[in-house]
Amino acid sequence: MHLPETRPTPPRPDSPAKGALLLLIAALLLPLGCAPARPPAAQPPQARRSVPPKVGLALGGGGARGFAEIGVLRVLEQEKIPVDLVVGTSVGSLVGAMYADSGRVLDAEFMAVAVKEEDLFDYHALSFFSGGLVQGQGLESFIRAHLKHANIEDMKVPFAAVAVDLSTGRPIVFQRGSVARAVHASCAIPGVFVPVQIGDATYVDGGVVDPVPADVARNLGAGVVIAVAIPRGLPMKAPGNAVEVAYQGVAIMQEQITQCRLREADVVIRPDVSGVAFDDFSQKKRLMEAGEAAARLALPEIRAAISAKTRLVPVETSAPGAGAGQTP
Repeated sequence: MHLPETRPTPPRPDSPAKGALLLLIAALLLPLGCAPARPPAAQPPQARRSVPPKVGLALGGGGARGFAEIGVLRVLEQEKIPVDLVVGTSVGSLVGAMYADSGRVLDAEFMAVAVKEEDLFDYHALSFFSGGLVQGQGLESFIRAHLKHANIEDMKVPFAAVAVDLSTGRPIVFQRGSVARAVHASCAIPGVFVPVQIGDATYVDGGVVDPVPADVARNLGAGVVIAVAIPRGLPMKAPGNAVEVAYQGVAIMQEQITQCRLREADVVIRPDVSGVAFDDFSQKKRLMEAGEAAARLALPEIRAAISAKTRLVPVETSAPGAGAGQTP
């Protein structure tokens, strides 16, 4: 009798031996990173701070009417709009120096009230043979008597006065040295003041080439430039003497130059000084009020200009443990 050949039966896939093998493989692979990955921890947002632009004030000329610029400064201080630097031409350099000396508008107002026509226009007949009718020594004496700081570089607020080198016709920006001499040079209207000698150079009014020095304020680092332009206006009567003729001639020339220079400004303030002559020192209060009114109208534009140029920068934090073990 023939018996069939017997062969071993292979284990079925779901046999206990197969299951044990799969469990062993899974146990071996788990430490090798086959476990589900955890999502990365969320990083906290980095803190930032606002960095406002440097605000520069460019003060133009205008004779006695320039005292309207005091009113502009009053509004900026009341509204807590910082003035980081001041640049002035002609009477703007005088007003700018009054403010930059202490950085307080009240001090500038006291000095503006104290100044008289004879302080600025010390006529002397013999001065005509030196190139003008006004010596300008009275202006220097007034500045030395009323300002706390004799030198520009020592003033509370960075300050610059603009004059013109008579030989080259180039504007010169005074940032160091005597405040009195720099302001005198900046105010030396050709034909009215005797030109000012400083070192080997001779200087006249900066308004000859830069009536409202917005470009200088920009070059000195101002991110936002606020310019105060005193309108020339029409004379109430025909010029009747050499000083009035010279002043009106210079003012007409400056009108066209001013329009070009004001392109450098972010905001232009034009106080209404109509009806006040360039040598009328009896209406200072009205002039200051005119400057204040014009500045208040310009406040939205000023704030918008500052906001547009304000930057957000990351806040720098110290490394953990920095400064440990140091004695404060």
